[in-house]
Amino acid sequence: MKELQHLNKYFLKYKFYLIVGIIITIAARIFLLFTPRYVKKIFVAIERGSSGEISKEVFKYELSEAIAYIIGAAAIGAILTFFMRQTIINVSRYIEYDLKNEIYAQYQKLSLNFYKKNRTGDLMNRISEDVGRVRMYAGPAIMYSINTIALFVIVIIYMINASPKLTLYTILPLPILSVIIYKLSKEIHKRSTIVQEYLSKLSTFTQESFSGISVIKAYGIEPQTSSNFITLASQSKAKQISLVKVQAWFFPMMILLIGASNLLVIYIGGMQYINGEIESLGTIAEFIIYVNMLTWPVATVGWVTSIIQQAEASQKRINEFLKIKPEITNTTEATTNASGNIVFNNVSFTYDDTNIQALKNVTFSIKQGETLAILGKTGSGKSTILDLIGRLYDIDSGSIKINDISLNKHNLTNLRDSIGYVPQDAFLFSDTIKNNIKFGKETATEDDVINAAKNAQVHKNIIKFNNGYDTVLGERGITLSGGQKQRVSIARAIIKSPEILLFDDCLSAVDTETEEKILKNLNKISKGKTTIIVSHRVSSAKNADKIIVLDGGEIVQEGTHETLVNIAGYYKDLYLKQLSENTSGTS
Repeated sequence: MKELQHLNKYFLKYKFYLIVGIIITIAARIFLLFTPRYVKKIFVAIERGSSGEISKEVFKYELSEAIAYIIGAAAIGAILTFFMRQTIINVSRYIEYDLKNEIYAQYQKLSLNFYKKNRTGDLMNRISEDVGRVRMYAGPAIMYSINTIALFVIVIIYMINASPKLTLYTILPLPILSVIIYKLSKEIHKRSTIVQEYLSKLSTFTQESFSGISVIKAYGIEPQTSSNFITLASQSKAKQISLVKVQAWFFPMMILLIGASNLLVIYIGGMQYINGEIESLGTIAEFIIYVNMLTWPVATVGWVTSIIQQAEASQKRINEFLKIKPEITNTTEATTNASGNIVFNNVSFTYDDTNIQALKNVTFSIKQGETLAILGKTGSGKSTILDLIGRLYDIDSGSIKINDISLNKHNLTNLRDSIGYVPQDAFLFSDTIKNNIKFGKETATEDDVINAAKNAQVHKNIIKFNNGYDTVLGERGITLSGGQKQRVSIARAIIKSPEILLFDDCLSAVDTETEEKILKNLNKISKGKTTIIVSHRVSSAKNADKIIVLDGGEIVQEGTHETLVNIAGYYKDLYLKQLSENTSGTS
C-alpha cells in the first residue's frame, strides 16, 4: 500500500464526497438488514398461528406488516445503494482525471533525454492502462471495502444479539479465509507487475508498427512483423493466464467457506432449537440470511484484494516517472526579454544517451536583425546549436547569452515563446492544415493563416485539396508530401512572428525555385529578427550576414559567402559541387 499513498492528496481533495458516500453506505446496509429480522418475525407468526396462539386475522396482519417492512426497507436500501455508487464511483473518475493530468503535465516537463530513453508505447500504457487500474482501487475497491466493513460490523452485532453461541460457530471459517487471502495477495501482486510490464511491451510494439507502417510495407516484412506480434501477444497472454489462475482460487474458496458457515448454522442452530436454547426456528432462518448476506461481501474481499494489488503495481510504475526530476527547469518567474544578440562562448556539449560530444568550444555571435547560416557534414553539430538556443538541453561548459542574459537565467516560457522553430523532421499533428499552422499562434485569424501559408509557398497546394485549409491530415502529416510538410511547418513558425527564427534544414525537400521564393519571403519577414538557418545547400546560406562551417563539433570556417567561396575548404568545395549539379541539371 506504500505506493498508493500518492493518492492520499486526492482523497483529501474529495473528502466531502467520500464522507457522504460512507454515511450513505452505512445507512443502506442498516435498511437491508431489516429483511432477516422480519423473516424471523414471519417464522414466529407461522409458529404462533399453527399452534393456535393467535387468530388468523392477527396472523395475516403480522404477515402483511412484515412483508411491507421488507419491501419498504429493500426499496430504501436500493435507492441508498444507487446514491452510494454515484458518490464513491464518481470520486474515482475525478481522481482518474486528476492523475492523468498530473502524469501528462510531468511528461511535458521532462527533457528530450527522457524521451530518448523511454518508448512511446510504455508512456501511453502508464497514462491509460495503469491509471485505469488505479481508478479501480480509488472507486470499486474502496466502495466494496466500505460496504463489506459496514455490513460485517452491523451483521455481527445483530447476530450476537440474536445468539452469541451460534454467531461464534458461524464466523469460525473467517480466520482461515484471512490466511488464504494474505497468501494469494502476495502472489497476485508479483504476477500483476509482470502483466503490466508485458502490456507496456505490447503497446510499444503496436505503436511503433502503426507509426512505421509505410516502412513495413515498403520492405514487405508484414509476415515477420505479424509473427513478432503474435509471439509477444502469446507471452502476454501466458502472463495474464498465470495471474488469472491465482485469482480464480478466490471465489471457490469463498463459496466453500460460506457454505461451511451455512452448514454450521443449520446443524448448531438445529441442536440449539432441539435443546431449547433458542426459542424459534426463525432464528435459524435469520442466521442463514445473515450468512448469505455476507457471501457477496466476503467473496469481494478476494476481488478487492486483487484490485488493490494490481493498482499498487500500476501506481509503482506511475510513481517511477512522477519522481523523475526534469533536467531543464525554469530558474526564474520574472519576465525576460529574449530578443537581441545571441552569443556562444566556448560552448561544449555531449549527449548523455550516446556519450557523443556534439560541440567542442564553439564560439560565435549574431546580432539582432542578422541572419546566421550554419553548414557542415551530417553529425557535425548543426542541429545541436538550435536545440541549445531553445534550451532543449543544458550545455556542459561555456556560456550562451541572449540579450546579455545567460540562457539559463531567462524565463523558459518567455524564451520559447520568442522562438519560431522549424525542425529538420517536420512533425504535423493529425488535425486540419489550418489548426496545424495556428499551432504557432492559437489566436491567429484566417487571414493570418493564409498569409503565413503564402509566405511559406504552400498556399497554392492547400487550396487544391477538396477541403482546402480544413483538410484533416493523417498521422504525422502523412497526407502531405515531404516538401509540403516542411512548408506547413515554416508557416507554423512564422505565423507567431517570433523574435528569433530557427530553421533546421527545412528546405531540403523543396526544389530550388521554391526555395528561392521562400528565402525571399523570409528575408522580408525576418527584418529586425535574429535568424539562424541550418542547411546543406549553399543557396540557402549565401545571403546570410554570417556563415559558419562545422566539422566534428568545431567551427572550421567562418565569414560571408563572398569570403568563403574564395578560400579553400568545405564551403568552397560544396559551392562548386552544387553549382556544377545545377548547371548540369539545367542543361
